[in-house]
Amino acid sequence: MLDLNDVVVFARVVEAGSFTAAARLLAMPKTTVSRRVAALEREVGVRLLQRTTRSLSMTDAGRLYYEQSSQALRTIEEANLRLAEARAEPTGTIRISAPVGFAGHFLTSTVMEFLATYPKANVELRLTDERLNLVEDGIDLAFRTGVLQDSTLIARKLGATHRLLCASPEYLARRGTPDSPADLARHDCLIAGPSAVGAHWVLDGPDGRETVTVAGRFAANEMQAVVAAALAGYGIAQMPHGMAEALIGGGRLSRVLDDYTTPTGGLYVLYPSSRHLSPLVKAFIDLATERISIRVNTA
Repeated sequence: MLDLNDVVVFARVVEAGSFTAAARLLAMPKTTVSRRVAALEREVGVRLLQRTTRSLSMTDAGRLYYEQSSQALRTIEEANLRLAEARAEPTGTIRISAPVGFAGHFLTSTVMEFLATYPKANVELRLTDERLNLVEDGIDLAFRTGVLQDSTLIARKLGATHRLLCASPEYLARRGTPDSPADLARHDCLIAGPSAVGAHWVLDGPDGRETVTVAGRFAANEMQAVVAAALAGYGIAQMPHGMAEALIGGGRLSRVLDDYTTPTGGLYVLYPSSRHLSPLVKAFIDLATERISIRVNTA
């Protein structure tokens, strides 16, 4: 019966270039190394190594056997490594990037649960509406919404998202409530972007998709600033569904144009590569996939 230990010894002899060097690597007597290789040759029925007093070389059969068996050994070693990682408690620091408005409604509770589950883990949140370069900025994973740009990043979709139109009750009492998307042209709209110049909103409603030109006195490329302006009564804003629902439910904002939303986009978690993904990052991605996707898709 084939003994995998004999295969390992044979591979180490080939890689070390001699029985003596392999014996040192394996921490076993040279005679044991020689005996195991001989046992393997008897088992497979062919000579694998040509031995002389001065040299060691593989036969043609030995070269073929080494190429095939070494691949299998690497697969086994990789499986052992993955199993050890799965059994080990994730430790270390994970760096996460997410849009500012996303953290308070979906991400924070997941992070708290993760920290409670893994006491040796640390989390650093970098909240920004800018799209960081994960590799250059040392980010382990990022949450993104909308339509993804082509990249080498691995993306896992968690759910679908859209935005609602909202304004403060004070603003609507002062300026009136729009009855149609065309009415937005007569209102102050709060622009989530670097400039209000040339801004337009795309809305999905009962009659299909409409694009309307909007303008206003305030623009910001950070959602929290847009929310603050809406709460202060400076205009109508588009807000992520979860954030808008929370503020509407609390009476701080009112929904505008109830039959209209922005086109549905995706919510994704992105990370540089699935190869050699650390147990820490994998554990957080798995938890986020379970927790956040449930909340987003039922919101």
